[in-house]
Amino acid sequence: MSAPVPKAGLDPVIHPLARLSICGLLAAGADWVDFATVRESVGVSDSVLSKHSKALEEAGYLEVRKGAVGRRPRTWFRLTGQGRLAFGAHVAWLQNAAQNAAQSVET
Repeated sequence: MSAPVPKAGLDPVIHPLARLSICGLLAAGADWVDFATVRESVGVSDSVLSKHSKALEEAGYLEVRKGAVGRRPRTWFRLTGQGRLAFGAHVAWLQNAAQNAAQSVET
């Protein structure tokens, strides 16, 4: 049984800018992305990334994998199928809103 397709709209889990940025980065590929790369790309501190990734994980939008490289602990992230659908619906709503706003300005 497949997950329901989310209706286009603002998703309160994804909407905060840091979470939107995390999802955008992770949606660009299917591979795991390490914590440091996400942190640097989004431009947040370790604690802010941890907080926002936890919210995305609890919503079922983010998978977290922990391991080690040598003796150093590492964390990797990737979007779940549900996370990709929710992000797509969120972006579709934003694009539609922007298009409607642009048309309102033109008239």
